[in-house]
Amino acid sequence: MWERTLDYLFNQRPAFERDGGKGYKPGLDTALALDKLYKEPHRRFRIIHIAGTNGKGSTAHLLASCLQQCGYRVGLFTSPHLIDFRERIRVNGRKISRNFVMQWVSDYQKKDTADMKPSFFELTTAMAFDYFAWRNVNVAVIETGLGGRLDSTNIVMPEMSIITNIGMEHQQFLGNTLEEIAHEKAGIIKHGQPVVVGRATGVVRDVFESEAKRLYSEIRFAQDKPEVLKAQHVNGVLRLTTKSYGTINCELTGDYQAENANTVLTTLNLLKRLKYRIKEKAIQEGFANVIENTGLMARWMKLGEKPLTICDSAHNPDAMEIAMRQLRGETFDQLHVILGFMGDKDVSAMLNMIPANSKLYFTQAQNKRSLPVKKLQQLAHIAGMEGNTYPTVTAALAAAREAAGENDLIYVGGSMYVLAELLTAMGFDDQLES
Repeated sequence: MWERTLDYLFNQRPAFERDGGKGYKPGLDTALALDKLYKEPHRRFRIIHIAGTNGKGSTAHLLASCLQQCGYRVGLFTSPHLIDFRERIRVNGRKISRNFVMQWVSDYQKKDTADMKPSFFELTTAMAFDYFAWRNVNVAVIETGLGGRLDSTNIVMPEMSIITNIGMEHQQFLGNTLEEIAHEKAGIIKHGQPVVVGRATGVVRDVFESEAKRLYSEIRFAQDKPEVLKAQHVNGVLRLTTKSYGTINCELTGDYQAENANTVLTTLNLLKRLKYRIKEKAIQEGFANVIENTGLMARWMKLGEKPLTICDSAHNPDAMEIAMRQLRGETFDQLHVILGFMGDKDVSAMLNMIPANSKLYFTQAQNKRSLPVKKLQQLAHIAGMEGNTYPTVTAALAAAREAAGENDLIYVGGSMYVLAELLTAMGFDDQLES
C-alpha cells in the first residue's frame, strides 16, 4: 500500500524534481481549487512563509526548532526530501505518518478531481496544510518550492514573510536577471504583513522596498542591524555572539549559517511584537538542538573522520562560493572533491570555484534532470580540470576513500539529489516518526 501510494505521488503526478519543466505549474488556480476542496485548512493556523535562493531550508528548520523550544506546536513544510518523502511534512520535527499519507491519497483519489490534474508539489502542499490543521498546529513554517509569486504555497496569508537572499537560479522559470527573480520572490509579501529580508543590495533591495511600500508592509533587512555580532567555530559548533540572545551554539556549522541565524533572530524579534512567547534560553536551545528537533541533514554534514568527510547542499554559484571559501579554511593534506549536478545549473561557474590541486571525482544522480557524468567531465576539461567518472556517488566515495590519507578531506556536493543517494546508501535517516 505504501509503495503504491508513493508511486501515485511520484509517477502519476508530474514532479519538478524528476521531470523538470513538465512538473512546474506556475499559477495558483489548481492550488486554490485543492484548498477549497479541503475547506481551506491553512486558515486554521498561523503561518510564516519563506522564500529565497539560498538558505531557506536551514532558515525554516532553525525557526521551527526555536518556536518548538518556545512551547509551540509547529508545522514544517520543506522540499525536497533527501531519503523519505515524509521529511517534507513535520509537526514538532516528527514526520507525517505513513498511515495519514496513504489514507489522504486514497481519499483524494475518490474525490471528483478529474479536471484538476495537480502536480506532485501542488498535491503535497494540499496534504501538508490538511495535516497541519488536523494536528492543530499553532504555527506552520512554510517553505516555497520554486520562486514565490506563482508557487502553490502562495495561497496563504502569513503573519510574516521571509526572503533569505537572491541569486541566479531557475532562470527558465523565474527570469534572467536578479531583478526579475527578486520580483518573483517578492510575490510572497502580503498586504500589511511584515517581511524580513536576510540580505539584499542594489536593484534587488529596491524591488523589495518598492513592493513592501506598495503593500503597506513593514520591511526589515537583517543585514542592517545585525543580531549576529560574531561567528566562530568552537568545539564542533558554530558559536554566535548575538545582540539580544546571548551566546548561541549552533548545531549547524556551515559558515553560511551565520547569515541564516541573523535572519532567524531578526524574525524572532518581530514575532515578539506579534505576541509570540520568545525567550532567550529557548532560542539558544533551538539552535543547539536543531538537528535533533527537526531532522535536518546535508548542511555541512560530517560523514566520517580520518579522512574527514563532509557533504553539503551547495548547488548554485552563490552557495558554492561560500562552501568553497569554508573548505579553503580547513586543514588537510589533500582535498578530494566529489561532484554531481543537475543539468539546469550553471555548472561551469561552480567548477571554476573548486580549489586548485583538488582531486576530482565526477558522478551523477539517478535522475532524469541530472547532468550526464561524461558531460560534466567535458565541462571540467574545458575549465582545465581533470578527474575520473563514476556511475554512482557511492562508487565515487569509495574511490576517494581508497585514495585519501587519514589527514585528507573529502567533500561531496553539487546536488541535493547526489547527497540524497549517498545518505540513503549510508543508512542515514532521522527517526522522528509521527
